[in-house]
Amino acid sequence: MTMTRILGAALAAVLTLIPLAPRADVPLGDDGLHKPAWLKTSFKDLPEDLAEATAARRTLLVIVEQRGCIYCAQMHEQVFTDPRVEALIRDHFDVVQVDLFGATDVTDLDGEVLSEKRMAGRWGVTVTPTMLLLPADPEPGVGAARAAMAVIPGPLVADQTAALFDWARQGGPATGRTLAQVLKPPG
Repeated sequence: MTMTRILGAALAAVLTLIPLAPRADVPLGDDGLHKPAWLKTSFKDLPEDLAEATAARRTLLVIVEQRGCIYCAQMHEQVFTDPRVEALIRDHFDVVQVDLFGATDVTDLDGEVLSEKRMAGRWGVTVTPTMLLLPADPEPGVGAARAAMAVIPGPLVADQTAALFDWARQGGPATGRTLAQVLKPPG
């Protein structure tokens, strides 16, 4: 076997190990979390963020993440960069990021103010990423986790995320479709 054939076979073997899913480089902030261009600059005052989103006819998405989370990276680099998903986010969502271990104050929908870390605990978040999709008119006096039309712990694939975001922007439960129907496994 010639050296060219050996190198060609070795290259072919290595290429089979590279994932076929598209990967985009999304910048990281000083906190180690991904910072896509569509991320909302927020004081993490959820009543204010929800009012702004609702006034603009958008849905508020709160995403809880942590530094070094491989599933958060997967969502940012492979799922949120999918053209269908990215278009839905840009056109229909305001996205507020919460650091699972962060110290910045967050004001919950019911007025409770806690650090990001304590708020994530209040919401029962133990897995990252966790997405909370908030309705335009939440039940008064309840926190975001209880008011949410959906709380999604863990990563999804692009097809599921696009279906979830489309469902949420159309009113979520008002569509008559359940989350189980919306998030059915691909294939």
